[in-house]
Parts: sequence; structure tokens; C-alpha cells
Amino acid sequence: MNARYLVSRSRFIAAAPDAIFDVLATPALHSEIDGSDTVKGAQPRGPGRLYLGAKFGMQMKMRLNYKILNRVCEFEEGHRIAWRHFYGHVWRYLLDPATGPDGTAGTLVTEQWDARRVRGKSLLRLAGYLRRHPVNLDQTLAKLDAYMAAHGGLGNVDESMNRD
Repeated sequence: MNARYLVSRSRFIAAAPDAIFDVLATPALHSEIDGSDTVKGAQPRGPGRLYLGAKFGMQMKMRLNYKILNRVCEFEEGHRIAWRHFYGHVWRYLLDPATGPDGTAGTLVTEQWDARRVRGKSLLRLAGYLRRHPVNLDQTLAKLDAYMAAHGGLGNVDESMNRD
């Protein structure tokens, strides 16, 4: 498999792994932390919290509005969550307890875009995904960090799920 189609970025976030995991496992919050600005919201009929095998739809916009259906393909409570859509890309988050440079307890969050098993990789390259995703992942992790800081760790997950 070609490692070029696995884009991975990490960031230390001063929040507990379980609190971060709760945000990642809540589709209603994905638009708030999305660094690509393409995720616009969760479709209303999906689960409020993800689990292994869960299917959830997202409202998207990349030049045009569209919907995409994802399925959770990896799930380890508090540590690992990943989903994929029809084309086969996997969006993965790995959470490991860590200590920041100043001794603050928190989590090393790694986000990955994994297209190593996708057919038609040349289309991904031509569409610019390999160039855009490193920046998008960095921006997502920065937004996740800001969200966690603003919401004191766990945040208002229940409130955000019931906003619409």
C-alpha cells in the first residue's frame, strides 16, 4: 500500500481522551471542528452518538451542496474512531493520554485521512486531495483544540446535539 495516501497529523490537546472522544463520536459537532469547511451539519435521522457499524449522514458543501453517508468502521471507546463513505476514504482519530510541554495532562490527538485502499487514487491526486488534506487536518485539530478549551473539556455535547 502506498503511504502517500495516508495523511496523518497530530496535536496535543489539554483535555481528557474521553472528553475529546465524546465530541468526535457526536456527528452534530463535526461541522464545528471541520477544518476543511465542507462539513455543514449532521443529517437528522442518524444516531446522536456513534458506535461500531453506525451509519450517519452529513450535509456537505464543496462548490455544491450534497449529502454523504458514512459508516463507523473502527471504534475503541476513548481511544480510536474511524468512518468511511462509499468511495472508501477512512477518516480516523487516535487518542492517547499525553503530557504537554508545560506538564499539563491531556491527549495526543492524531487525525488520519486514509485512502490507501481506495481505487482510482490518481483521481484523488488530480483533484488535489493530497495537497489539501494536510492543511485541513491541521485546521481540524486546531478547531478541536479550541472547542475543547472553550467548552471546558466535555463541553455541551447534549446541547449541541439538540440545536436543530
